[in-house]
Amino acid sequence: MAKAKNPPGLPLRLLGATRLRDVLSGSSFTPFSAAEIADGRDRALANRLVTTALRRHGHLTLVIGHLLDRGIPKKSGTFEAVLRLSLGQLLYLPELGDHSALYLAVEAVKRDTRAQHLAGLMNAALRRAQAEAETLREAPKELLFPETLRRQWLATYGPEAVAAFADALLAGAPLDLTLKDDYPALIELLAARPLFADTVRVAIRDKPVEQLPGYAEGRWWVQDAAAALPARLMTLEKGARVLDLCAAPGGKTAQLIKAGYEVTALDNDAARILRLSENLRRLGYWATPVTADGTSYRPAEPFDGVLLDAPCSATGTFRRHPEVVWHRQAADIAGRVALQRRFISNAVDCLKSNGVLVYCVCSLEPAEGEGQLRWIAENCPLLEPHPVGPEEFAGPPGALTASGCVRTHPGMAVGQGDRGDEDGTLDGFFIARFRRR
Repeated sequence: MAKAKNPPGLPLRLLGATRLRDVLSGSSFTPFSAAEIADGRDRALANRLVTTALRRHGHLTLVIGHLLDRGIPKKSGTFEAVLRLSLGQLLYLPELGDHSALYLAVEAVKRDTRAQHLAGLMNAALRRAQAEAETLREAPKELLFPETLRRQWLATYGPEAVAAFADALLAGAPLDLTLKDDYPALIELLAARPLFADTVRVAIRDKPVEQLPGYAEGRWWVQDAAAALPARLMTLEKGARVLDLCAAPGGKTAQLIKAGYEVTALDNDAARILRLSENLRRLGYWATPVTADGTSYRPAEPFDGVLLDAPCSATGTFRRHPEVVWHRQAADIAGRVALQRRFISNAVDCLKSNGVLVYCVCSLEPAEGEGQLRWIAENCPLLEPHPVGPEEFAGPPGALTASGCVRTHPGMAVGQGDRGDEDGTLDGFFIARFRRR
């Protein structure tokens, strides 16, 4: 007997459910690649289904609690992932149609031996959600973030900013590029809007990055507008020797090379260093690659500058990695804070006298940013603040603090003057600059 063919759309649903299940179990979300899903439209759809479920995680948790009196059954395979994907489509992607959400969900759990006995429950839950969709969509935005993080952010950034965080989460991150050189014609081809310095924001959304103008020629690299700020604050003479202490995947390394520095790029993962080298090769750039532990690395000769983009909770990247806010616990952040201090201490030992350290984290948590300033003042006598002045800062309005540090967040508009919010927001970063006494 011939094996029954999968109905159209089911393989994509199964791939999406597997990816979402892994993220729900603690993995970071990695968008599907062309090697995994060859067709560009299918790949975009699969990524959209998963990211919608992740962005609406808090809302969907409330909805599932309403639909399932006993909650998610234990040891039920991909049941929860399929349910979340399908509820996300049913409630928040109505243009994709209700029928495929219901039908493919039931077919998907039938293919999982650990979940197939729950096909009836899946069907009943989704039909109830379909009938109550208008009411279920009205979940409050406060549920989009865990309560502990939300309270911390309210105290730090205020209610207006946190409300904007929710909008930024749902909108997702636009595509920002750092240009290798000033190419007005390329900016026009990319349908891009200049933001500040050499950062542009691309309006083209329906093509893979590799197919955009200028990619093959190495005329730009992908880098969020906020992530591009730290390297610009390394203001040394051309030819200075700079250590990029946590370098992969290489965006900041490329900026340092573009600025005219002799760069050593360090990471503790050989595969990530290989990826960095490949990224630089496309750009026609070269750095000295080093695979080593950044908390103990000792150079043969100290550097004029060290750029430390330290390992952190990454909560500032939730627009493109919505899962981070649900994965981070207080203990995780405390562990990152301790690790950052080891990196900072070693960075000082890698610096020449009068050398410059730029410290940054893509975190919204004060303990990983502003809190480290107090620790450095008390524990690093060789470091003194080297404040960033307004005359040298090309970035979003309001990001430069009174103490000469930089703080961005996803509720902060990048627009200048009367352009206001039309340009969207950016990642959350904290940046501080020091000089070795």
